[in-house]
Amino acid sequence: MTLNLESDTAKVTINELGAELSSFILKETCVEYIWQADSHFWGRHAPILFPFVGRLKNDKYLYKGKVYKMTQHGFARDMMFDVIEKDDSSAILELKSSQKTLEKYPFEFRLLIGYKLAKNELIISYDVSTLSDEMYFSIGGHPAFNVPLIKGTKMNDYYLQFAPLKSRTKIPLKGSYIDTSCKTLAQTNTPIQLKHELFKEDAQILETKGRNTFSILSDKHSHGVIVSYEEFPFVGFWSPNTVEAPFVCIEPWCGIADDTSSNGKIEDKIGINKLSKGDIFSRSYSINIQ
Repeated sequence: MTLNLESDTAKVTINELGAELSSFILKETCVEYIWQADSHFWGRHAPILFPFVGRLKNDKYLYKGKVYKMTQHGFARDMMFDVIEKDDSSAILELKSSQKTLEKYPFEFRLLIGYKLAKNELIISYDVSTLSDEMYFSIGGHPAFNVPLIKGTKMNDYYLQFAPLKSRTKIPLKGSYIDTSCKTLAQTNTPIQLKHELFKEDAQILETKGRNTFSILSDKHSHGVIVSYEEFPFVGFWSPNTVEAPFVCIEPWCGIADDTSSNGKIEDKIGINKLSKGDIFSRSYSINIQ
């Protein structure tokens, strides 16, 4: 089932499966900003990544001497969420641990995904809590935006704009895993033209601190997408490297794939978050369309 949110200027659709944003339309122009999940390229829109972001080394991890298996990006994106609050412009969806999740992830959790639409801005919020004595997790977004947005334009008519304009640390991928031993400085102090070759080695991953804003813009027209956040230590930019797909993802992450040197222990994982019973982990990011 799907949920519909609406403001004076925009419309949003959310799937209860995965609590996934599946549409974000500007009413005045009927432009669709979210990728429509053509499986020839990639069959998702904007999955929630939980309880891991990226791939674990050999698709497994170790906790208290026991080995658990987990596929890339975790299980939340493929599970049904319950709608616990809903009005015309906002919704909160919930996922709780179950016997099924405990078999692969030995922590009791409650995950709330919030959506709040005001004019052309959609705020997506994450709230994670646990009944376990301790809990290790990652969480992140994976929204895919149509590029090009307007007929008659092509991907290289668009560019990534960064704010603040400064260099950021780039973390390269080696296969499915990060290689922190080969970090470099990315030239994010100037705009970067979008082109398929940018993703030939998979995602572009940056470390981010403080307030960050990443935009997909074009000099051919006035439409664009602006993603903003604080306190997400990583961001990924991705489009498939096996086909020339007409979309680009901007992915705020609190977590990251395993490093090539990972020892498999969840508590030693780079970028992992830890909660104690009674604590709540809260983050949010916004998507503005124009």
